[in-house]
Amino acid sequence: MSEPSDRNAPEEPANWILQHPTYQLLKALETDDSEQRHAAFLVYMDLSEVRRWTEVTCVKSCELKLVLLEGREKEGAPVQTILPLPVYRSLSHKSIRLVLDRGFPMLLCAVASDSTLVYQRMTDGLVIPDPPVGPFQDMGRRQHRKRRRQQHS
Repeated sequence: MSEPSDRNAPEEPANWILQHPTYQLLKALETDDSEQRHAAFLVYMDLSEVRRWTEVTCVKSCELKLVLLEGREKEGAPVQTILPLPVYRSLSHKSIRLVLDRGFPMLLCAVASDSTLVYQRMTDGLVIPDPPVGPFQDMGRRQHRKRRRQQHS
């Protein structure tokens, strides 16, 4: 009977995420929350590799004890702050205020356990929505009432 040989066994593949330079940078920022750090890495990869944002960097927020990202959607666009959070993690108004007070537009990115990313733009105050696009006409209240009466008759 021969002994099992470790030399012929396939090597366990290394986790490429843990070896990625950006993940190493995130780790060096020494935040306590490893899941938030992982979420920040996934958002970083999405912004820089998929969406082709420029100048995406990692920033430690000492007040929030989280990693934030900063970047530009395209060359010459304003800097935006991105707050990546695991989807189960709650967020207080104070936390949002701290990020908004940095002076840049803010994106909140919820990161699900299956790596799905959902971005939500956060603003300081209410934002008036853009008007609808299309061949819409405002018929006024009189015509609306007139049409409603005709439908009920």
